Amino acid sequence: MMAHPPLAIEISAERVAGARWSRANSIEDVVVEDLPAGSIVPSAVESNVVNLAAVRDALSRVCDRLHAKDEEATLIIPDPVIRVFVQHFDEFPRTPQEALPILRWKLKKSIPFAIDETLISFMRQAPRDGGVDIVTALSRERIVREYDSLAESVGLHAGVILSGSLACLALVENELPILMARVSNTSLTTAIVRNGVLCGFRCTELPARENELTPRMFSDEIFPLAAYYQDTWREPVHAVRLGGLGDRLPEFAGLLKQEFHCEVEALLPPALSQGLIPDSASRLIDLDLDSLAGWMVHYG
Repeated sequence: MMAHPPLAIEISAERVAGARWSRANSIEDVVVEDLPAGSIVPSAVESNVVNLAAVRDALSRVCDRLHAKDEEATLIIPDPVIRVFVQHFDEFPRTPQEALPILRWKLKKSIPFAIDETLISFMRQAPRDGGVDIVTALSRERIVREYDSLAESVGLHAGVILSGSLACLALVENELPILMARVSNTSLTTAIVRNGVLCGFRCTELPARENELTPRMFSDEIFPLAAYYQDTWREPVHAVRLGGLGDRLPEFAGLLKQEFHCEVEALLPPALSQGLIPDSASRLIDLDLDSLAGWMVHYG
């Protein structure tokens, strides 16, 4: 079972954001501190924290305003740091002691760093046919340790560490297949969720920065996962949810509606209207803090 600290901190390329929840799952406070450009450079392989002093100062200010000290927190880190795979097995061991060697062997050629310096977490989910599907998250230990050390430096203990888009998956819960496409700095994460099952997950570098990204470039990056899903599951996606595009979202929604023949909306408002997140989450929506809103669903 995943721990559920009532405090969550997100460290991204642009900012440090934090939120605290009450026992009733209402938001007590939300704090955002912008980072100087280039302070965090997300990567699965290379050091992420370029300007340690700036990031630590921003994190310290967030914690001070949230009265966070010597407590457990959820730590949300950039998508490129954590690689996610969905794999099918005819049979799979029940114990981690037996399962981890199998996953390390299966995935050692799929990651850009040595498998023996990798942190691995996995979970079972319902398969499409027989057997068992395993969702595995992998990261380079020393990269995750950078973020963990930052938390420790301000008196926090990371009870849970996950990526922004993994947190956001809870926002697209539906019996029908939903494609989530989320831009964060220079990366794009696409995922398809159907009735609580993660059917596919892909994180790529965008061909252009956000202000230079065109709807056609965006569509081309999304298409491979959508095509894989349609070929494998023999059905199209039911809806598309977009995150991280800000005021430019209408530019991209038109083309995607034409190509996918379904509704295309921002990620957060439907989650609020469907009751996935409570009305108190409107503060997170106003600040476009989708990953913290997603974690709020987990916390509730």
